[in-house]
Amino acid sequence: MKSKAFFLLMLTAATAWAQQPAIKSISPDLFGIFIEDLNYTADGGLYAEMVQNRSFEYSPHDVDLRVYYNKGQWHPFTAWESLKDGNAISQISLETAKPLNQNNRHYVTLTVHTVGKQGAGLGNMGYEGMVIRKGENYFFSAWLRCEDVERMPVAVSLARVNKRDMLRDSILAEAKFEADSKEWKKYEVVLTANGDLDDAVLDIRFSAKGSISIDMASLFPEKTFKNRKNGLRPDLAQALADLKPAFVRFPGGCLTHGDGLNNIYRWKHTVGPVEQRVEDYNIWDYHQSHGLGFFEYFQLCEDIGAKPLPVLAAGVSCQNSARCRGNGQQAIPMDEMDEYVQDLLDLIEWANGDPSTSQWAKMRADAGHPAPFNLEYLGVGNEDHITPEFKERFAIIQRGVKARYPDIKIVGTVGPNPNDWDWREGWNFARQEKPDLVDEHYYRPPQWFLDNLHRYDDYDRDEAKVYVGEYASRGNTVFNAIAEAAYMCNLERNGDIVALSSYAPLLARIGNTQWTPDLIYFDKTDIYPTVNYYVQQLFGQNHGDTYINNVVSGIEGASCIRDSKSGTVIVKLANPSDSTVTISVNLDNANPRTTKATVSTLRGERDQKNGEGRHLDTDIKPIVTTEKLSKKFTRELPPYSFTVIRF
Repeated sequence: MKSKAFFLLMLTAATAWAQQPAIKSISPDLFGIFIEDLNYTADGGLYAEMVQNRSFEYSPHDVDLRVYYNKGQWHPFTAWESLKDGNAISQISLETAKPLNQNNRHYVTLTVHTVGKQGAGLGNMGYEGMVIRKGENYFFSAWLRCEDVERMPVAVSLARVNKRDMLRDSILAEAKFEADSKEWKKYEVVLTANGDLDDAVLDIRFSAKGSISIDMASLFPEKTFKNRKNGLRPDLAQALADLKPAFVRFPGGCLTHGDGLNNIYRWKHTVGPVEQRVEDYNIWDYHQSHGLGFFEYFQLCEDIGAKPLPVLAAGVSCQNSARCRGNGQQAIPMDEMDEYVQDLLDLIEWANGDPSTSQWAKMRADAGHPAPFNLEYLGVGNEDHITPEFKERFAIIQRGVKARYPDIKIVGTVGPNPNDWDWREGWNFARQEKPDLVDEHYYRPPQWFLDNLHRYDDYDRDEAKVYVGEYASRGNTVFNAIAEAAYMCNLERNGDIVALSSYAPLLARIGNTQWTPDLIYFDKTDIYPTVNYYVQQLFGQNHGDTYINNVVSGIEGASCIRDSKSGTVIVKLANPSDSTVTISVNLDNANPRTTKATVSTLRGERDQKNGEGRHLDTDIKPIVTTEKLSKKFTRELPPYSFTVIRF
């Protein structure tokens, strides 16, 4: 039996909501995506580079064996092998004496003593084998330096490995050239595949006596997303584009504030020519090449029509790092904060400045983008413990940014949970410092989302807007997805206070995950969208800027919006229960231009989920139909279903 207090609480909530205006403006940026280099999202995933450890910078420090004991020890020759077919005799050594540049310290010197039939060299297996397709082109490049010879013949090939004796039994593409410089020089050739193979290897062979050094050996498919150089894997990037996100948050997450002060993400390390970028391990215990850097993130945003939302550390490191030697959160010394704030100001100048007057904007233009990226949002901090050290540094950063760029919207943080000490202290601090938005996170069971459908109804509309930057219902079943859909209707209904939201994490390479659940699983050949993905897609593809109240009755997980530009009216209906629910819709206030509607329905059994590997358990996707409806109608919603009606 329900208590009297319960009914009073429900009555109070209902009364408060009844007092909301019938029609109100909501954020047009409400639904976006969040990319963090977690679960091998970048190297071996979204970033299309096919060579693993291309600059020989892998280190035993990259992987914490105390945490991931099954990964094995990483080292500068990880993913590489020595090639000495027949009677070839050679030796290889890792060198640092005369590097390509000071940011790229390691290179390999190979000395051929006896050439043999095919020469000697190095082979790279990529990320569990390279996927090549007949007739397609692949761009190889490498930096070479002849050490004690004037010229060195080089043969580059994509080969098949005979699994029995691990020898090459066929060549699927080959190109030859000569290295001819005693200084570091970049060489580029095109390989055209004559067959299909999912586990090819790249071979680089030298066929003359003498020593040669090699660094930054790279292989890219010609077909990248939007055919960008140093680009992205097209199927993964297209899956992100199909979500129609209003914004993209990057590069983290915990990766942003890192494993101690020396591992804080520095955006300047990730721009400029790839051979000059500073590689590093990340907090998720693997190496990041920074080939997917800030230029590539901003370029992706532009390519998919999304606003960029970079997030940088608030002057402190992650308090939960597994390897941090400082026992928790570390703070940048106060005498270094001016320099750190300048880094953030330089980022804004890099993104938005005029190349004719700004060195940072000129760097952007030199990379191929003279027009500004139109940066609007800047995140400062991520799930930080709200300590005095954090508060002091956040305030310094925000004051510095606002003094120079008052129109940039600052996104603060209120910790990793929806209602704990950090959340309360973070909100108290936000009321004091007044950032434009604060970032709330919560990973909770699906029932929590259903129990909190009115979470934002009574938030103070005069305080900072909310960015729900990371959330997920801890599963990829139909029930998880429908519970999230119901909750997203709550976000939409409160879109005047909730300005942004993004599911997390986004991507996961099968067999290399550190966190579940995720929105999109993938391997080296295919992608596997979850049921949750299609919920996110339905919201992203059906967004608006005006909320219309009191349209739907009979269910809580519902919303009605209008896109003022097109006049489109969209009704969303989530039924997370195990029985059919009858609802009523009254569109008098919505006033659609037509009652002909496109109806998208996503449904399944409670515990069903799309497969997270090659063999799909199911393939649950929205079913789209066209219907003629009146302005007032009733409808039966199937169990565990999400319905979007677009007029």
